[in-house]
Amino acid sequence: MHHHIKRLKKHRNVLYGLVIVLVVFQIVVFFVFTSQTSRLISEQERANEYFENKISNELGGVREEMKANINELANVISQNSEDFQQEINLLKSTRDDFSGVVEESIKGVVTISTERASGSGFFVHSSGYIVTNWHVLDGSNTMKVIDYSGNEINAELIGMDDFTDLALLKVPGIYNHLDLANSDDIQIGETVIAIGNPLGLAFTVTEGIVSAIDREGPNGLEAYVQTDVTLNPGNSGGPLINKEGKVVGVNNFKIGGAESLGFALESDVVKERINMIANQTIIE
Repeated sequence: MHHHIKRLKKHRNVLYGLVIVLVVFQIVVFFVFTSQTSRLISEQERANEYFENKISNELGGVREEMKANINELANVISQNSEDFQQEINLLKSTRDDFSGVVEESIKGVVTISTERASGSGFFVHSSGYIVTNWHVLDGSNTMKVIDYSGNEINAELIGMDDFTDLALLKVPGIYNHLDLANSDDIQIGETVIAIGNPLGLAFTVTEGIVSAIDREGPNGLEAYVQTDVTLNPGNSGGPLINKEGKVVGVNNFKIGGAESLGFALESDVVKERINMIANQTIIE
């Protein structure tokens, strides 16, 4: 009987030992499994983050490239459109049809009104800078500008140059402006037009030719375009425009009593003097 009890205790101890070993084994397996699972999850997260960043960077690069290509295409289309319109205007003008040039240029011309006189002017910069003759403004306290849309705007006098009879005004807003031609490109005999406000008739267009260049003006400066374009009081300060729609001169004076003898200050002098008045480059 005693021997039997010892055998039972021995078996029980063995059983306890097996249970303990099994529990320890399960605990070890659990920790190993948990550790491996955590490592795999961490590696998976790192892999996901890597591929997400890679895909995001590649998509960002593709987007930037597409954006650049679209902008380049838009610029090309815009430039081609401008070139095409210029070609149309040039073709019209070569047939003595300035309608295309007038349609584009007249939007950049203004009527100038003071309590003493009226005249013409034109935008030389889209931010509202206007060139005109100083004698149109001289002695006036208030200056108003009427644009092609009929808006009447108070103008600020930026400065003047009495020697060349030029003045620079500014009005708030964004406007169509006229480009100035290179004086060296002016040809005797080429067709030109004047847009202005003769005798109060706003935005009147007259046509003629360049009769001579480098004529001497009242100031002794040999920098005037002579033209047979009809110029009347009110044309002063307006643009003389070539077939490309560029300003070759600022209409300044005519010889009294004589027909077809008008004079405009050449564009290169206008550029130089206006930039000097503005103390910055507003005309390229």
